[in-house]
Amino acid sequence: MPDPVVTRFAPSPTGFLHIGGARTALFNWLYARGRGGKMLLRIEDTDRERSTQAAVDAILDGLSWLGIAWDGEVIFQFARSARHREVAEQMLASGHAYRCYASAEELTQMREAARREGRSKLYDGRWRDRDPREAPPSVKPAIRLKAPLTGETVIDDQVQGRVAWQNENLDDLVLLRSDGTPTYMLAVVVDDHDMGVTHIIRGDDHLTNAARQKQIYDSLGWHVPTMAHIPLIHGPDGSKLSKRHGALGVDAYRAMGYLPPALRNYLVRLGWSHGDQEIFSTEEMIEAFDLPQIGRSPARFDFAKLENLNGHYIRQSADAELVTAIDRLLLHLANGANLAAKLTPRLRQQFLTAMPSLKERAKTLIDIIDGAHFLFADRPIPLDDRAKALLTLEAKALLGETAQELIAVEPWTSEGIEQAVRRLAERRGLKLGAVAQPLRAALTGRITSPGIFEVLAVLGKEESLGRVLDQLTDADVSLRAP
Repeated sequence: MPDPVVTRFAPSPTGFLHIGGARTALFNWLYARGRGGKMLLRIEDTDRERSTQAAVDAILDGLSWLGIAWDGEVIFQFARSARHREVAEQMLASGHAYRCYASAEELTQMREAARREGRSKLYDGRWRDRDPREAPPSVKPAIRLKAPLTGETVIDDQVQGRVAWQNENLDDLVLLRSDGTPTYMLAVVVDDHDMGVTHIIRGDDHLTNAARQKQIYDSLGWHVPTMAHIPLIHGPDGSKLSKRHGALGVDAYRAMGYLPPALRNYLVRLGWSHGDQEIFSTEEMIEAFDLPQIGRSPARFDFAKLENLNGHYIRQSADAELVTAIDRLLLHLANGANLAAKLTPRLRQQFLTAMPSLKERAKTLIDIIDGAHFLFADRPIPLDDRAKALLTLEAKALLGETAQELIAVEPWTSEGIEQAVRRLAERRGLKLGAVAQPLRAALTGRITSPGIFEVLAVLGKEESLGRVLDQLTDADVSLRAP
């Protein structure tokens, strides 16, 4: 019986959880879940100068918001430094590593010479077989891997296929620095082994690291996990993904109003395919996801496709779920606290009533919030420039007539409101829009909104007529206040 699948997501806490990292986490999570395994989370915080608690918090929060749950406690790499040093000493004792006393100046000279000669191997191995008694007393040694000098190092990658490196081109990499701190290469191997990781799924920018790490595994006599190096995400133009393309933190997508299931669905299709299927439930993703279906070419990020997919998820979401999601988003946004405070039980019910119309064309939660601005607005409703231009004295006179018609509407329903407005338009020989547009401007402060009759119904009779009256105070229009 094969060992249970164990994957890991291992970000560095030097910044936000970017979109590429989120996809890597998703792929690890799906692969493990689909095989009854576990996905572990390891924070690779050995770069003490750049690692921050704020970045750790952003990573954990981003994964939680996306719905990617890790198993067990979060593991912090720096806390395991003693274990990493222990393994380096073990390799030294077994003859698979050696002390290197090369000075910083010597190492610089070696690198410069290698570059001049076009060699990829930067270290010349001068302390590989040298008697340590020749060591200069003033230099603290690093510990280097005694890598094989001939043959090749091979990885049978689940995405890239067979990848081979000639050992003559690979350095004796440093395992332990002269100050006693372990290097990334050593720490990753020791942690993956001790955590029981069976599958390493990560970006193909780590492919060269795989060769060096396999040499460490081999020196220790440890089993090498199955590896899958996934292509990076590029921009729509094929260039490296940048902020202008969408290389933002997961938190930025949250703030822009994307739904977690939609973003998960979009990310899973970036480089992975399952026939022609585009829409996946979480259960379908877990069941279908496999490594050989990941392409070798970089995936291209497409904001328009993400927006359209998010719009699909919004339309498929229950109205009450969207109100809850918006409530949480407003509390999350730095500038959303004021709006969140306005979500009284009455306003929440209005929001819920308006949601079928609000979500129909929305691509993000921000679109819904923007479309519902008239619910949050304080009276008198501020008018934008186009609404101001629309409400001429003539339009206000018509608005006054419309309000008098609406006073008589009982019960206050969108159907009854529409009938009253249509009667007025027919009596005046006007198109319906000529009556509806001044109403829309007065009620929402804009010339675009959800259906005007739905707006009137949601606001209620007293509020609707009150907003109309606010716009008629400077006009020679007689209107009995509601």
